[in-house]
Amino acid sequence: MAGGPKPELEIGDWFGKAKVDAATTMLTEPFVHDFVRANMWHLKGRDADLLVDTGMGIRPLAPEIDTPPGKPLIVVATHIHLDHIGSLHEFRLRMGPKMSAAQFGSMDDAVTYAYMFHNLDGAVSKLPAPDWKAIDYRIPSAPLTRALDEGDVVDLGDRKFRVLHLPGHSPDSIGLFDEADGLFFAGDAIYDGMLIDDLPDSDRTAYCRTMQRLLDLPIRIGHGGHGPSFDRARMGEIASSYLRRRERFVSVS
Repeated sequence: MAGGPKPELEIGDWFGKAKVDAATTMLTEPFVHDFVRANMWHLKGRDADLLVDTGMGIRPLAPEIDTPPGKPLIVVATHIHLDHIGSLHEFRLRMGPKMSAAQFGSMDDAVTYAYMFHNLDGAVSKLPAPDWKAIDYRIPSAPLTRALDEGDVVDLGDRKFRVLHLPGHSPDSIGLFDEADGLFFAGDAIYDGMLIDDLPDSDRTAYCRTMQRLLDLPIRIGHGGHGPSFDRARMGEIASSYLRRRERFVSVS
């Protein structure tokens, strides 16, 4: 977050964890290639907890999530790319974008881009198991228990998140926005880093529309799928920078 302290990352056997505040923990996989090293966000709610994205699924994620027995854990996939849905199958309440809902049952390598990991140089810096090989990486089937569309609400009891459809990086990208508090889980729609818009399913025109929309979104703090958290001013800088870059590209083309 611009101007704010960076939470300290405690690195365990496979996962890293950082306590953001009393209700929020960020998890990541520090031993995987930075191209697919995504943020996962665990938020404690009154009636249910929320987990946003589930990483690569190379090692089990569920044991790392500190939710009291019997308390529902709602797990939301922001889009169907490999670094966000690898451990989705481990959880009972699985939610994700309506646009790609039918594909969560098959987790086809061509849809998730799992094939890109198979021959990625330096896929991991530490072996998760002695006989582990990147070429064997597969994402288990995880059919959604609820498909999320623009305007839907994810309710934790003490706070509600509005679903925003934010295509561009991928056609199915969604974010979760607490309109009362200003907390925004952005997935890969926007984050503080180099935004990727050249995947086979990326759409730069749609991404520009998403950036225009985000310029007007009154967030307090944003937690993205990669990189550090950001405030509204920083999100505006990221969105504006992307729009300028695309305008220059179009003018040169």
